[in-house]
Amino acid sequence: MEEREVKALEIAAKSKLTRRGKTWLVPSQSVRGAQYTVDADPVDPQCTCPDFECRKQRCKHIFAVEYTIEREQTPDGETVLTESFKVTRRTYPQEWKAYNLAQTHEKAELQSLLYELCRTIPEPEQYRGRPRLSLADIIFSSAFKIYSTLSARRFMTDLREAKERGYISKLPAYNSLFRYLEAESLTAHLYQLVTISSLPLKAIETDFAVDSSGFGTGQFMRWLDVKYGKEEDRRMWLKVHLMCGVKTNIITSVEISDGYANDYHYFKGLVARTGENGFNMKEVSADKAYLGGENLLVTLRQGAIPYIPFKSNSQIQTNYGPKSELWTRMFHFYNFHREEFLQHYHKRSNVETTFHMIKAKFGQRLRSKTLTAQINEALCKVLCHNLCVLIQSAHELGVEAVFTDELWQYNER
Repeated sequence: MEEREVKALEIAAKSKLTRRGKTWLVPSQSVRGAQYTVDADPVDPQCTCPDFECRKQRCKHIFAVEYTIEREQTPDGETVLTESFKVTRRTYPQEWKAYNLAQTHEKAELQSLLYELCRTIPEPEQYRGRPRLSLADIIFSSAFKIYSTLSARRFMTDLREAKERGYISKLPAYNSLFRYLEAESLTAHLYQLVTISSLPLKAIETDFAVDSSGFGTGQFMRWLDVKYGKEEDRRMWLKVHLMCGVKTNIITSVEISDGYANDYHYFKGLVARTGENGFNMKEVSADKAYLGGENLLVTLRQGAIPYIPFKSNSQIQTNYGPKSELWTRMFHFYNFHREEFLQHYHKRSNVETTFHMIKAKFGQRLRSKTLTAQINEALCKVLCHNLCVLIQSAHELGVEAVFTDELWQYNER
């Protein structure tokens, strides 16, 4: 496989190719915002890029369009004939009866799951001060509010109904919901709840993907634009680093950082915690930002194969012991079995789906004002996502989610 074909595979995997009648619009990798028009005629393909105009041979953009068309050809796909070429649209089997049941009962079942999950939280003793709301009620109210995406005042109707059903013991004031998210002690509990909520799918998930995505906030900071020599206001944002299963999109481990944190250093913790929680890991996919000997080695120690593509300037290492040996083996596999490697690597696109699921359902912006509240709000979004995945899995896969005190104690170890 020549270099243009390799780059074409990356374009087809990472970029959005838009079809316009008989032609395709392919984004440029070197010029930001630029697009090239490709006519993927099997006999006489054409492209408007400089490489094709110079060589009059298939460029990486033509290859990318051809891969986009060919990769959709599956036994269960739907074939559509056009005037110039055949396009096979890939369709995924969907159990619509189970899907409809999960969606139409999600809100009620989520409250039940969240209640059972919060009941496992050890309640700290209170020695002084006014009696406060139980920790289970605080977390239930906070997470359910984030799930609703409503303002605190309009959410009170849902919370009153939850109290009538026995999910909380005392109805808090709407202002109290803001104070709950600002509590630093809540963060550790939410991290543990995210992990515990993923455990019912241990027997299903074996392949995983790692990535990060930003969530905007309502805060702004002064920014000096060096290029244009002027100051401007830019929105502050947080990064959510997560590891998810590629079959159900369940999130097995998560970390929250500032918007400019380096992704590489979070890989080790995400993989290690997923393995420690009993998941039988076979594959881990991630993009080039996570490439490094330490990350390859920590994945192998968990019994999984790391599918992280190498950079164009990557070279064989010889002076770092086990890391060098693993690096060399994966480097040769990547270069001499590129197609097989990319088939595994493309499972990484499922983590993009996971982020889309969270942002589409619960919003891509954090409404809280303080940093602690923003972190807790992001964790609540992840927790609610996991509960929604469990509901879907219960209807489609027959998975029963049971949360006990032992799960919490196991996770604390």
